[in-house]
Amino acid sequence: MDKDRPTILVVDRESDATTALIGFLRGNDVEVVWVRDGEGAFNALDRTRVDCLVTELRVQRIDGMGLLRRAREKNPGVCAVVIAGTADIDQAVEAMRQGAADFQVKPLNHEKLLAVLRHGLEHQALAARVAEMESQLDERFGFERLAGRSRAIVRVMEQVRHIASTRATVLIEGETGTGKGLVAQAIHQNSPRKGERFVWVNCGALVEGVIESELFGHERGAFTGASGLRRGRFELADGGTLFLDEIGEMPAAVQVKLLRAIQDRSFERVGGTETIKTDVRLVTATNRDLAAEVAAGRFREDLFYRLGVVRIQMPPLRERSEDIPLLVEAFIREFNGEHGRRVTGITRGVLDRLMRYPWPGNVRELRNTVEGMAVFAEGRRALDLSDLPDALREVESAGEKLELRVGMTVNEAERQLIAATLRHTGNDKPRAAAMLGMGLRTLYRKLCRYSLG
Repeated sequence: MDKDRPTILVVDRESDATTALIGFLRGNDVEVVWVRDGEGAFNALDRTRVDCLVTELRVQRIDGMGLLRRAREKNPGVCAVVIAGTADIDQAVEAMRQGAADFQVKPLNHEKLLAVLRHGLEHQALAARVAEMESQLDERFGFERLAGRSRAIVRVMEQVRHIASTRATVLIEGETGTGKGLVAQAIHQNSPRKGERFVWVNCGALVEGVIESELFGHERGAFTGASGLRRGRFELADGGTLFLDEIGEMPAAVQVKLLRAIQDRSFERVGGTETIKTDVRLVTATNRDLAAEVAAGRFREDLFYRLGVVRIQMPPLRERSEDIPLLVEAFIREFNGEHGRRVTGITRGVLDRLMRYPWPGNVRELRNTVEGMAVFAEGRRALDLSDLPDALREVESAGEKLELRVGMTVNEAERQLIAATLRHTGNDKPRAAAMLGMGLRTLYRKLCRYSLG
């Protein structure tokens, strides 16, 4: 058996339809294991790792529901499709509640069945890719918290890999919540200074009269309340990395002293005369357009060019939405450990909402959202639409236009509406039923009536 190809277990009695199905699947680059009854299926599951299961609900010797549970015990990510008659819709709906990806009624639509199986296989491959990438990034670059495979984030990783070993100053630009601090930490962890201190200062959180003392320290009696000598962050970071977040908030007077510290690698404490030498790798970050701040006279031009020897632009999450599944998987594992939860993943409906939401707070907002959902999830299950916060439940993209015309029958209009809704939801039938305002059983009956499969 070719281990590089997915394995599909087909459980169905011997018939021309079964032979046609097996031939069709094998013609689409998959391994097919065929058994005639439930007992044979149990044996096959014990012998072989199965990626997908296609089974009748009424299986000889063992019912399809029991087989579904067994398959999910062996492989929690298995993509299962149950085959039912029109009289078995209630049981088929229950099978979906217990983890089946879909159910179909004979005669099978092979192309639609294959689409469901491929979607399930893509989800499994994505989960495996997440684990692989996190392991590789941790071992090679220390980017365990910078998950992503989009061109934009991969470019950021490559930039970090190339400049980490130098002592060049770095300016990280991007919106709030895009992960600028994580990039700064990755630069430090991949540099020769990784055994020294990484000192983080949020300039935006410090008032103007305090920031100079925080950065450069002060002597005893330098100002009211200075009861003793205090070492600043430049001294604390000596030999390591100093990260100045929100550098655009720095007052003009402090900008002058910072420029000298960069140029001369020396400074004096507030109220002091002794010149202190320092060996610091400086990394800064801003959510402002510093070039515009320079043009407006609010930021020194010479300091801007000193800080931006290397400039890294962090992409907003809305421009790298393909990274959302990777990020969500990573966050779920993190919060399972942190909060003692057993979340197994997310449903297709939830992923669709997350992919379409604009994320004004970027990765930080996504992380907080997933944490909130995971905290309230009880038992071993995937996060579903009921777990979403209200803001995301309301997210809907513009639907495709329907070609309604005078003289069209109600049935024709309804068929077109149902087909368009299924396309919109990626064939997620529970979500399509909710959007259409009908029960899942009603939707399945209409799918049979209109031959929509």
